Formats: sequence, C-alpha cells, structure tokens
Amino acid sequence: MNRERNYSPPLNPTIENLSQALFIVNRHAKTAPNPKFLYKLKHDALQKLLKEGKARKIGLHFSNNPKYSQQQSDVLIVCGNYSFHLPPSKSDFEQLPHLGKLDQNVRNPKARISLNEAKKLLSSYTGAKEDFPKQPKKKRYQKPVFKRLGENYF
Repeated sequence: MNRERNYSPPLNPTIENLSQALFIVNRHAKTAPNPKFLYKLKHDALQKLLKEGKARKIGLHFSNNPKYSQQQSDVLIVCGNYSFHLPPSKSDFEQLPHLGKLDQNVRNPKARISLNEAKKLLSSYTGAKEDFPKQPKKKRYQKPVFKRLGENYF
C-alpha cells in the first residue's frame, strides 16, 4: 500500500500563526519531561515580537505558582488574540502597572497547530535550535572473572 503523508506547507510567520505557535509550545512545555528548550523558544520568540512591536507588555500579575511560597509577579504580554506571561525585569516593575490577581475567566482561544509545526515555525523565526542530549554508549556485558582463593585479580 502506498500511504500518503499529510504534508502541509510551512506556516508563514504572521502574528496570528506565531501567537498560536507560542500558545502550543507553552501548553506542551508545562507537561514536557524536558521543557527547557520549549521555554527558551517561547522566551526568545516573545522578546523578538516585543522588539518588532508585534506584541506589547500590558502589566504585571501576581504569579499563581510562586517560587518558595513567596509573592511573585509575572509580566502579561499580549500578542494577537493570545496572552502570555514572562518573568519580569527590574525595569518592568518601574514602568508597568500592577494588575493584581490573574483573572481566571480570561482564556486564550484554541489553536489548531501541531507541536512539531509550532516548534519549526518558532525555531525559524528566532533562529534557535534544539540541542539533543547525547545518548551514553551502552557498556557491553563483560562476564565476571572468578579466581581461586588466594589468586590476584590483576
């Protein structure tokens, strides 16, 4: 049988596509076994969008899950129809208003992009590349050597 793959052309880096890709990457990063690259991709893409004026910082929110049970704030960033949070810088505390607690009724719209498409789009947009950890070589099984009592092992 000849199976056809569902080939979709690469997505264009429009604000809507980038914000959907950010949403997908962020959602998967929360449950990924190794989320470091996904969060780096999100951070780099949001920083580039802010620099280009395609996203804007709205204000500060109290974090839902603060580190070490202390109060912590996050920067609310809006890009297209989606909103995201990033850790704040010192200048953010001086320049942005504090919005208080996060409104639980505000939700991002659903996105219809796969994780692989989202990673490809954001990687091409930011230039970030995923470093795959090297797999350690498996040691070959070596039979144990038994010596007679009193003999050296060397």
